[in-house]
Amino acid sequence: MDLGTIILGTVVAAGVLLLAWVALTFNSFVRLRNRVEEAFSGIDVQLRRRHDLVSNLVKVVQAYARHERETLETVVNARGAAINAGSLAARQASENGLSHSIDRLLALVENYPDLKADRSFRKLHHDLVELEDHLQYARRYYNGTVRDFNTRIEQFPANLLAPVFQMRNREFFELESPAERHAPEIVMEQPS
Repeated sequence: MDLGTIILGTVVAAGVLLLAWVALTFNSFVRLRNRVEEAFSGIDVQLRRRHDLVSNLVKVVQAYARHERETLETVVNARGAAINAGSLAARQASENGLSHSIDRLLALVENYPDLKADRSFRKLHHDLVELEDHLQYARRYYNGTVRDFNTRIEQFPANLLAPVFQMRNREFFELESPAERHAPEIVMEQPS
């Protein structure tokens, strides 16, 4: 073999290795991006269930607390804003607003012992607490997939290809304060 053939073989082998690395890196980006999107769909499902549950909760509370119109309207408006939020940042802000409204609504319930004893309300409250747990798990999974995706596109040498494939960091889905990380709770009294 002459020197030209060796050089040509080396260049071709290096090109094939580079192409294989680019393909593997791109595929890992796609796999992680799809996991992030799938994880967010889990959050989305829980948020939709939450919106439906809040609507039912408002109806039950409304039957007992007719003169608490302002609080009920606040919850309904916060629910509407959460449903119509577009970007992730807007969604986080509107869901935080809805959480505040739910907390106010549940605090209002303390003034209505008959409502607290109502079977429908107790079932809805139980479902809300359960749903908040599911939502917390969905957020945790989503944030874990975002962490993995962001880490992958920031690591060398994959970070050289991330801009070429238009891979950008994703935002985490977080709540405003640590106090918001727990489901709202009220003390349920057993009916006599």
